[in-house]
Amino acid sequence: MANKNYKLDTKLIHAGVSPDPTTGAIMTPIYQTSTYVQAAPGDHKGYEYARTQNPTRDALQASLAAIENGKYGLCFGSGMAATDAVVKLLAPGDEVIVSNDLYGGTYRLMTKIFANYGIKFHFIAMDNADNIKGYINANTKMIWIETPTNPLLNIIDIEAAATIAHQHNLLLVCDNTFASPYLQTPLDLGADIVLHSATKYLGGHSDVVHGALVMNDAGLEERLRFIQNSCGAVPGPHDCWLVLRGVKTLHVRMQRHCENGKAIAHYLRSHPKVGKVLWVGFEDHPNHHIAVKQMRGFGGMISFTLKSDSLDEAMEVLKKTELFALAESLGGVESLIGHPATMTHASIPREQRIQNGLVDSLIRLSVGIEDVDDLIADLAQAIG
Repeated sequence: MANKNYKLDTKLIHAGVSPDPTTGAIMTPIYQTSTYVQAAPGDHKGYEYARTQNPTRDALQASLAAIENGKYGLCFGSGMAATDAVVKLLAPGDEVIVSNDLYGGTYRLMTKIFANYGIKFHFIAMDNADNIKGYINANTKMIWIETPTNPLLNIIDIEAAATIAHQHNLLLVCDNTFASPYLQTPLDLGADIVLHSATKYLGGHSDVVHGALVMNDAGLEERLRFIQNSCGAVPGPHDCWLVLRGVKTLHVRMQRHCENGKAIAHYLRSHPKVGKVLWVGFEDHPNHHIAVKQMRGFGGMISFTLKSDSLDEAMEVLKKTELFALAESLGGVESLIGHPATMTHASIPREQRIQNGLVDSLIRLSVGIEDVDDLIADLAQAIG
């Protein structure tokens, strides 16, 4: 797409894709092939082997780069594969400063896999970005943030974290899964690498597992592409096609996620049996003013507790919902309900979870795009 000045809604539909040169098909074909014929050794059409290059994947990578306002996109077999590739930029002895509220799978990868190779991770609160400074030393190479965080929806000032990172020649990695590029573009605020579990909002239909990285630096892209090709955690062409299709409706889906999320957050806050409600859009939500500055909307992710703070009562709510399906994951068109302590974040030791504010009774909602009245009625009958 030659004109880079198109607005986001237009880029979501057109960026990275063009009619198929052979047939004129408006949708990018699924290039279901493992290899490509060469006229002579090294004489080919830009493609040699499908682990290294695939036209469907190339189209998606270009699309994701454009919608994140980046230059380079790389796709992986899952969000964890993308995370794994970024950590492989490091060497034994290196240290990483990480936000202490984050996806349990990321925590598990860091503490159970890469810590064994001599990489040290400091998990700290980053509601005040200045907290980062006290953990920087000669071995620090990277700062890793999620914002909003999973599942407590903490907001981290991306621009402030980027300033600190670059003052010390560190890489800033921002997991943008919860916000999606529709609500937030961290590269514009100084992040070096944006990470997505494209399984979530980018795919949007709970039918694909996928991961992605976006960046602006050519040298960084070259290193990560080498890791991508060498380690082989690449997605298949059909998975890329599914995400590419999902991206085309991201804007209309996110608008409804935001609308429904707002209505349900306010409903829960008014419910006599509900205790704390965590939603980025509340004016009294911690760092709401930063969210207003760096986000274009507040999304459909909500976490809440019951006033009783009873795990048993929370479990009953989880069992009783009908439209809110009890399941892992988030960001699909259908509404999901989950229990972080036993599901997405079970790999984090309980003591650490409690210390960070992730109590056993916390319930997480991924608000879908169904009729909001039906969703509220479902929660009403489940909470009682």
